[in-house]
Amino acid sequence: MSERLQVSVTRIEREVEDVEELAAIARAAFAGPSFSPVDELERPWARVWVARGGAPSEALRALGFLVAWHVVDELHVLNVATAPEVRRRGIGAVLVETALAFAVESGVRLVLLEVRRSNEPAIRLYEKFGFVVSGVREKYYADNDEDALEMQRILA
Repeated sequence: MSERLQVSVTRIEREVEDVEELAAIARAAFAGPSFSPVDELERPWARVWVARGGAPSEALRALGFLVAWHVVDELHVLNVATAPEVRRRGIGAVLVETALAFAVESGVRLVLLEVRRSNEPAIRLYEKFGFVVSGVREKYYADNDEDALEMQRILA
């Protein structure tokens, strides 16, 4: 059994200390063109949270991130990614929970996201937080023409 992870989530704005770790997580998580959570920080409407942590005997490191766009009264979750070696250990849940808390505090009415139809663990995670399927985007993902499920959670 692996050591318990201690995790903290912070919202980053401009200063990013773990650029390489975030880039490595993105490369491992996403097929196709590279995605950079750090590049998103150039957009004033982007919100980026990083989960940092590790076992009590380790130094803190980036474990995952969530990128969303906050526009007026909507939050659109673009990407949630966790380092491969810590998947299925609650990092994604902590990130989603943090983004939802931000949404409530910011008066967001609607939280939206798309997820690959085949990504059953992510779909279960989002359903756990009250998201429901609201539509399908056919052949949405360019790397394999996979459909995306549109999911939403109404907050107010």
